[in-house]
This record gives sequence, C-alpha cells and structure tokens, in this order.
Amino acid sequence: MLLEAIYHRPKQNWCYAYDGKTIHIRIRTKRGDITSIDAMTGDKYAWDQTITYIPMSILSSDELFDYWECEVIPPYRRLRYGFLLHKDDQKVWMTEYNFLNEQPSDPNRLFDFPYINMIDVFKTPDWVKDAVFYQIFPERFANGDPSINPPGTLPWGGTPQRDNFFGGDLQGVIDHIDHLSNLGINALYFTPLFTATTNHKYDTEDYLQIDSQFGDVDLLKKLVALCHERGIRVIMDAVFNHSGRTFAPFVDVQKNGESSRYKDWFHISKFPIRVENGIPTYETFAFEPLMPKLNTENPEVKAYLLHVAEYWIKEVDIDGWRLDVANEVDHQFWREFREVIKKTKPDAYILGEIWHDSSNWLQGDQFDAVMNYPFTNATLDFFVEGSTDAEQFSHAIGKQVALYPRQANEVAFNLLDSHDTARLITLCKDDKRKMKLAVTFLLTFTGTPCIYYGDEIGITGDFDPGCRKCMEWDPSKQDHDLFTFYQELIKLRLDHSALRTGTFTFLSSQSGSTTLAYSREDEKDKFIILMNNDSKKHSIELSLAETQLEDTHSGKTYTITNGSLAVALPPYSYMMLKVIKH
Repeated sequence: MLLEAIYHRPKQNWCYAYDGKTIHIRIRTKRGDITSIDAMTGDKYAWDQTITYIPMSILSSDELFDYWECEVIPPYRRLRYGFLLHKDDQKVWMTEYNFLNEQPSDPNRLFDFPYINMIDVFKTPDWVKDAVFYQIFPERFANGDPSINPPGTLPWGGTPQRDNFFGGDLQGVIDHIDHLSNLGINALYFTPLFTATTNHKYDTEDYLQIDSQFGDVDLLKKLVALCHERGIRVIMDAVFNHSGRTFAPFVDVQKNGESSRYKDWFHISKFPIRVENGIPTYETFAFEPLMPKLNTENPEVKAYLLHVAEYWIKEVDIDGWRLDVANEVDHQFWREFREVIKKTKPDAYILGEIWHDSSNWLQGDQFDAVMNYPFTNATLDFFVEGSTDAEQFSHAIGKQVALYPRQANEVAFNLLDSHDTARLITLCKDDKRKMKLAVTFLLTFTGTPCIYYGDEIGITGDFDPGCRKCMEWDPSKQDHDLFTFYQELIKLRLDHSALRTGTFTFLSSQSGSTTLAYSREDEKDKFIILMNNDSKKHSIELSLAETQLEDTHSGKTYTITNGSLAVALPPYSYMMLKVIKH
C-alpha cells in the first residue's frame, strides 16, 4: 500500500452529516492501489457493544486517486471511526494518528464525529434538485413595452455592443411565458434588474428599484406570480461585491471627498478619488472605475445590503439569489446573509458565482451551491474542444464529485454557457451534433442544469458582447429541431428522478477513447447512456446484468444475451437506454 497517498480528515467533504441521522464518510487512496476498505465504526461511549465494520465503495476516481465512500446511521447521532484497508492479503488499520497492523485497542485514538447537531446540518432546497433553469439577460430577451425604452434604443435584432440597447423588459418575458412553459423549464435566473446605467446592470445605482427600462416592482410581482402559477421558480442577481458609480453613497463620496459620511462604505486609498495611470484610487471590480467595491465589513453597508436581500423576497416572493463575484466578499457577510435569507424563506436558493474550488463556501453556513464552471470546463474540453479523451473527462468529473458534500452536488448549478462566455453552438462551430452531446450530458448529470436563453433555438454568439444577442422570435429563423431536442430531453429528466438524483456511474471511459458510457439509477429506474464523440462510427460494448433495454427516443428494444451489449453509434451521436427488465 502507498500509505502516503491515503488521506482523510473529519468534517468538510470527508465526513459530514447528510441529514439528521446519516453520516457520510470518505477516504482517498492511490488509484487502483487498494482492494477494499471497511469503515470501523461505533459509539464512543459504548464502543465494544457497537463496533461495526461497514464496507466502503468507490465514489469516483481521477488520474491519481480513488475516492471511497460509505453511509453510516449511528444509533446515537455520534460516531467514533477508523478504517481497515485491504490490499490483497495485506491489512492495515488507519486511526487519526497512525497506521497499525492490527485492530487498534484504544478507540480514543480513532477519528471522531462528535454529534449530529441539526443546526449544523447542511440543508439545501429540495426543489432545486428537480429544477431545470433558464437564464435570461433581460435587455435582450423581448421588448414588450416600447414606451419605456431607454434613449437611443435600436431596432430589435441588431448587432450587440457593450453599450447599446434594444429595449428588452419584463413585459417581454410575460408575453413569451408560453415559450418557457412549452420548453419545459421550471426555474428562471435573471441577470440584474435593478436601476443601473449599463445594459447588463452590474453597476447598481439603486438596489431597491427595478430599472425603469425593465418596468417596475408591480410588473415584477405580476411576472413572479405568473411564473409561480406555472410551477416556475424565480431567482434574481445581486451585486453585493461592488455598486455602480452612480450609487448615491458613492456619488456623495465623489462630491464631498474625505468629508463624506459614506467614505467608509468603500475602500479608498487616496482623496480626491480619481483614476491614475489606469488604476482608480479606490478599490473596484477588476480595475473598472464604474464599479467601486463595497466595504461589506462596514456595519451600515452590511445592514443596507441585508435589508435589500430580505426586501425582494418579502416584496416580490422571489425564490433565491445568484450572487455576483461572490468569492471577493468576506465570509462573515455571507454567513449573516444566509441567516437572513433562510429565516425569510427557508427554501430560498443561495447561488454564488465562483469559478474555482468552492469548498470554503459550501459547508452549510454560506451558499447552497455555486455556478459549476469546473463542470463547464470539463464538459467543453471533452465534447466541444476534443482536448481530452473519455478517461480524462471521467477523471475531471470524478474529482469534482468528490470535492463537495453530496447535498451540494445535488444542487450544483451546472451550465455550458452564459452571458459571460461564448455560446455553446458557436463553440461547437455550428455542429449541432456536438452541441447535442454536451447538452445530453448536462441534462442527465447530477445537479441543476441551466440553459442560456436562445440556445434552444440555435442563437449563435462569441464572447461578450456577441453572446448577448437579441432573442429570435421569428419562427422562420428558429431552429425547431433543436427546440424539440431540448423539450424532449427536459421532459425525460423531469419525468424520471433517476436522471436527477439517482446514482451516477461511469461504465466505460477508456484512455485514448472518444466513446463514453454511464448510468443513472435509483429505486424506480435505471438508464444507460452511450456516447460517441468522434467524426467516425464507433461501437461500444458493455457487460450488463440487465436483460432488456428500451431506446428512449426510438422505442426500440434491445435484448441482452450472455451479459453483453454491443451498440454501433454514428459519428457524434448518443443513445439513451432505459432498463425495462433485469
């Protein structure tokens, strides 16, 4: 055994309460090094009477490690535990302090999960596990009320620029609510709606007003109520890392300088505030002078922003917040933010924008989830760029699965494109076959998938501003085949819990291969998905215990003989099979 590769620590993603009675335990070992592992568990106050060995199984793997997991239901909500590792005939026990060649005699040297305190259990909203999100960039979705167009509004469908306007508004969303219902989505994410000077509205001027070019609070209430009637949840975008330059407190600082009562609302290094050699004398988002960074450690700032967060849930009945540049705001602010939000609406969804390892924000005291860009990168690398093979893709996904507690993975916000990236079809160089493969994985993977507006009808676009085109409402210019593809796949996901919260297992992901197979399974159903991510036809052969499968698209039945299934897949294609007989 390579003992140096073995890793475990209590808490975080390695040992945590999944609910009020269940503890999940994980351990890392060198890939392929260990034959089997048993978790040695018991109650610390009755060790000899409760000691039990629980087999662990491999949760996931990456290029270096296997990640093992087991589930424990301790009789008294507390747990003392260690590990028995097997490599062929060799046995090693692992305690908190060392490795032993025989069972440890002193349970006090084992790992300890002191107690499942309910207040500490990381709870995520159940509805998010069943959600399929649709992201709307309000200025570009639909112009429903030209009377509130901002000055200089251009005709709908023109070339997007960083500073032009086309008049998208809330009435436009209301007018096209049938499109969303027909697509099958059941959750909306709006980029900012508050008063601001730009078309993207990330430079907030007034956190308590809807921008007049979008409508007003009454119109937003109408929209949210209409969505709720149709079973569609709504989350809004909040920018608490920074404000806009026209935010009243910052205007006061610009006017009154060091004598402004709001000077400590921001991080100012020198007065008078200005830009010197391209760098503002006050901290900002990036180096953007239009976006001064807020001092969220300031009690007045904190109180104001927490009031904003609470106000919109109470006033409009929104279902959660997406939080911009969330990793640059202090952790204490987010802890207090969570307390306020969950007290106001216990099942509100708190989603942080973080593009990297987010473990420190996903311990149950801050966010429910983050925008899962590591998933985005892994999926695009394999399906779109072709820069990784099936094995490397499985490693990237396996690493991500092991990184967070299960409840965080169940509501992870999975996306393939957004207002911050090039559009998926453009990344695929207009090859719909590649796009469909990536979207199929998105909609059959653990977590909460999000579709960027217009992807479902084939809107193209490179990076900002190209990815922010006007939605195409002319039916003759929409890709109806693509819409039907999304529609059918969303329905399949919503009809079968196995595709949402079932176990995920790679069945085939070989080095150098472009073919992939995986399963999703729960107590109701089992699905096997096969993919060929290559310009040539390939066959996939799997050893299966099942005897009869049905193609979810064609309805064709496959009978398995001798425990083996062989399927030939055309270039850039997939097949989804539902087990109908074991």
